[in-house]
Amino acid sequence: MKVLLLKDPKDKDSGPDPYIEELGSYNFETTLIPVLSFEFVSLESLFEKLSHPECYGGLVFTSPRALEAIKMCLKKNSKNEAWSKSLKLRWNSKPAYVVGRATASLVEEIGLTPQGEKSGNAKKLAEYICSREKPNSSALLFPCGALKREVLPTVLKEKGIPLESLTVYQTTQHTDLQESLSSYFSQQGIPACIVFFSPSGVKFCLQHIQKLSGDFISRIKFAAIGPTTAEAMEAAGIPVSCTAESPTPQDLAAGIQKALHRQKCCVPE
Repeated sequence: MKVLLLKDPKDKDSGPDPYIEELGSYNFETTLIPVLSFEFVSLESLFEKLSHPECYGGLVFTSPRALEAIKMCLKKNSKNEAWSKSLKLRWNSKPAYVVGRATASLVEEIGLTPQGEKSGNAKKLAEYICSREKPNSSALLFPCGALKREVLPTVLKEKGIPLESLTVYQTTQHTDLQESLSSYFSQQGIPACIVFFSPSGVKFCLQHIQKLSGDFISRIKFAAIGPTTAEAMEAAGIPVSCTAESPTPQDLAAGIQKALHRQKCCVPE
């Protein structure tokens, strides 16, 4: 059975995409189509803030892209040296809150120790942060995207926990998206399952998928990587057949397997 993943591939340097590997273990024929492009902004401002850990109570990351922005900051030798010699150690005395395992891995790559990775979504991460931070303490630095949802900032504000947001990337549609989707549907046909990995993915892909699948769209099971994406799918009128219990390859693959197995069981002989 064919599964279409609407997500960015894992970095080429770090081996095969774990979602494709895990779905392959269930004998799904999986294809990945990149949906989003990212433009990094305010990198000088980001490094300026990273240069003053004494001004902050810690860091908050809800997206791997925010860590990519930091990595881009540190590419310059002088900045990398400053990070390695003193800044990394000073930030390590403060919490680095993360929303999931993928983000946690990138935090570890820059030499910091992640906390909260089992949260799985912004709401649960916000609750985790509130259980550990005191009101009116030093602000947490939150590098984020222009399309960030207000769930985490709102919860923290209600609890009196200061948060300083800085937009470090902007999200746009991948230039090859429409062509890639058309090519997939013409060559592979209608997949058994399509997985969305972000609300932006829903926004950029849905119209193309509806047009390409036509009357056969009712045959497709739609899956979400987490509750935020599931909400966006439901708001757009897409029936959500499964939502991964946590945003990991293992939980997503298990959820898809159950959803497609239910479908097979329900098909009359």
